[in-house]
Amino acid sequence: MIRVLIAEDVRILRETLTAVLALEDDLEVVAAVERGDQIVPAAVTYAPDVAVIDIDLPELDGLTAAAELREKLPSCATLVLTGLAKPGYLRRAMASGVSGFLLKHSPTGDLIDAIRKVRAGEQVVDPQLALAALRRVESPLAAREVDVLRQAATGAEPDEIAVRLSLSRGTVRNYLSSAVMKLNARNRVDAIRIAADEGWI
Repeated sequence: MIRVLIAEDVRILRETLTAVLALEDDLEVVAAVERGDQIVPAAVTYAPDVAVIDIDLPELDGLTAAAELREKLPSCATLVLTGLAKPGYLRRAMASGVSGFLLKHSPTGDLIDAIRKVRAGEQVVDPQLALAALRRVESPLAAREVDVLRQAATGAEPDEIAVRLSLSRGTVRNYLSSAVMKLNARNRVDAIRIAADEGWI
């Protein structure tokens, strides 16, 4: 019997997943949570073999929670679900030791197969996500623009970024402006989103 933990914030999806997996003779849902910060405590309590984790969760995102889960309970394989085929997500997932990565709208049979495969030690990646990662365009950003955007992504303001990176405030503003222009972004926040989605920061 494969013990499964489900982490999904949309109640109807969480309940549907639980019901569908319960129909399989070799799968048992031992816990279902709605927030990212509930994953590790539930996993420690119920010792699942596989955790099926939505990438967009409140309190703690799915990828961060998956990385924490791997650290606390390495015996539990993680299968992350996403609604969008973003190459940056796939690279982050693989870097954090996720066992599988599927699109949310994948057929139920694919999800069930993926749970069995990751439990058996295999890696599973949705073909669409793999293609998106392969087609990825090289980053147009210079190394310092990446550094500055990464700092900005933490919520740091230009003054703080300048201190952290030993740059002048004006230089930081110039790097932010050039990054926004190179990415055809509307503003700094949009530039951070684009770069993160592409896996450039």
